[in-house]
Amino acid sequence: LSLPTPPAQLPYVPQVSPMALLGKVTATTFALEGPRCVFDGHADASDAVWLAVAFANASAAFRNPPSRADVPPYKQLPTAHSYMTLETAAAAFSCSAPSPPVLRVGSDTACRDQGRPDPCNGPLPSPGPYRVKFLLMGCGGPKAETRWSEPILLRTAVSPSTIDPAPARRGSAVVVIASILASLGAVLATAVLGALGAEVWGSLCRRGLGTDAFIRRSYRTHHIPPALPQPLRPGC
Repeated sequence: LSLPTPPAQLPYVPQVSPMALLGKVTATTFALEGPRCVFDGHADASDAVWLAVAFANASAAFRNPPSRADVPPYKQLPTAHSYMTLETAAAAFSCSAPSPPVLRVGSDTACRDQGRPDPCNGPLPSPGPYRVKFLLMGCGGPKAETRWSEPILLRTAVSPSTIDPAPARRGSAVVVIASILASLGAVLATAVLGALGAEVWGSLCRRGLGTDAFIRRSYRTHHIPPALPQPLRPGC
């Protein structure tokens, strides 16, 4: 009997999507860049691309399943330390696809509580780290695979009991002090501007450019149409 042909080794390394996304990495999920153009030349119309997910220290022990019936399911992750998910038609990742898709690993919260027969994309149970790789599978088994990704570490939630409330109190005191200093600065700036304005006004008056001169010059502008200028009020 001839041994099955080993899958082609592709140089592509999966990575977290470089796009600006909200929640790119959370406590139970992460968003992967889709393997666009990676399997062109290896895939047929009936082939599917799978994502293998493994704890980083268990990725070397992962073995490709010989067929779809042998795909390790999500529910075996705690014991087998790996599983496969996100079965996608290979055409979705071809170069002719409209746009490179983003794959969110761990987004299906329903399959954690339901015994589904098909492999699901359930939430990741711990921060990891994890490694992932893409595997192209046809009717005869694996046909091509990418390299394993670098370790992907999820976010860790902070326990409320570990949060020190003291920084909040110190922050309030800093805000009060900053407000007082800002008020003093505004008062000082007003005083300086007032002193400068008084000095400039006094200089204008000494040079004969005060209010009286302004009234006299306004009175001599008889060439201006009477409907345009407004009469000066007494005391201006």
